Amino acid sequence: MNDRAPPSDEQLVAYLDDQLDVDQRSHIDAAIADDSALNLRLQWLARSSLPFTAAYDELGQQAPVHRLQSMLDTLPPPERPALSRRWFLAAAAGLVVSGVLADRLFLGWQSSQQKENWRGLVADYMSLYVPQTLEHLAGDEASQRAQLQTIDARLGLNLSLAKLALPRSELKRAQILEYDGVPIAQITYLDPAHGPIALCATRSNSGSRHFAHEKRHEMNVVYWADMEHAWMLIGHNPAAELDEMAKLLRSRLSA
Repeated sequence: MNDRAPPSDEQLVAYLDDQLDVDQRSHIDAAIADDSALNLRLQWLARSSLPFTAAYDELGQQAPVHRLQSMLDTLPPPERPALSRRWFLAAAAGLVVSGVLADRLFLGWQSSQQKENWRGLVADYMSLYVPQTLEHLAGDEASQRAQLQTIDARLGLNLSLAKLALPRSELKRAQILEYDGVPIAQITYLDPAHGPIALCATRSNSGSRHFAHEKRHEMNVVYWADMEHAWMLIGHNPAAELDEMAKLLRSRLSA
């Protein structure tokens, strides 16, 4: 490890996996103490949910196994890389250079996961909401119509206050969120009994899907899709109650 060079991602992963000696760990400890951006990078890697095991499996299935094994057999035993996250990152970097497999292994995985993970991003955001987050919003109809027009322009939706009305819950705000250039519409309501609710949508070309259910951050989620958009409704309401709201909204939005 070059004491003057900032640690690479491979070295940071090895640090997280406790695969460095005392001097190398001390070097990284000092580096992250002096560099807030590097510290954030380390935290991101520590929270990473990349499916390394699945990545190994796909790599093993598609790689030229016999040729790679013959190359490894020529190395002295101490130089053979252990099969770890550090080895995988280094191997993946080599595949990017050679143009073999890395685009499918990473870009393909990220593309497929993005369609599902947007719900996790919304849930992370909604977990910060409390009734006081929305109580102060005026909610006048002129402002809300203007907010819906902004959403329509970005996502090609045809929203109206009448379509979005829910029994008991008051519509408070409609806004555009964005993650990695992907716009997400968020329409928030305040339920007097259960607090904030959000109806969210993003573009999707996966085709129409029936209602499905999950739980995130102790909140119930109902999600579905039409031919152009994926939708979700999230809140602390009981699952059956949220499901009825979702059915009502879907019937109006698809009309």
